[in-house]
Amino acid sequence: MISLGRSLGRARMAGLAVAGVCAAVLAGCSGLDIEQDYIEKQGEKDTPRYARDGAQDTVFGADSFNFLDVFGSSAKGGGGGGIGVNSFLWRASLDTVSFMPLTSADPFGGVIITDWYSPPEAPGERFKMNIYILGRQLRADGLRVAVFREAQTPDGNWITASVTSKTSIKLENQILTRARQLRVAAATARR
Repeated sequence: MISLGRSLGRARMAGLAVAGVCAAVLAGCSGLDIEQDYIEKQGEKDTPRYARDGAQDTVFGADSFNFLDVFGSSAKGGGGGGIGVNSFLWRASLDTVSFMPLTSADPFGGVIITDWYSPPEAPGERFKMNIYILGRQLRADGLRVAVFREAQTPDGNWITASVTSKTSIKLENQILTRARQLRVAAATARR
């Protein structure tokens, strides 16, 4: 019984110690005005400091290690240093599905997910697309499109309908064609 009491006492003391450390850390942060430091008013618009300044502030300071300094902002395959995938494929994908509402667009993971869209000429069916950009190179195998289709029943419910594999391939080809056009336009603009 005495050892059980000692164990509970030690557990309480450990819990209090952890709570004390957390309180000290939070108290140390109370004087920081992080939001004001991060975003400052510039005219009518709030602009993050990293978007205004040429220097990049990091958690470890301005002189910290930066992978882009080592590998360059346009690593092999190029197409943009600001996102994790090929920028031409990314922009071409967004251009191609611009008529559909977007649910999610992750430029670092290379995933674009649209919401359901019903074309005006066929209100009884709706479509949804997931676009996956798989790398930093502009290649045909660096892109996957998944198309989903639903049809509306007479009672108003939506049921899954089939989509041919040719639909996904046609969309992939349309995105690739647009990406090549963007790459040619960018190369011409540099000259």
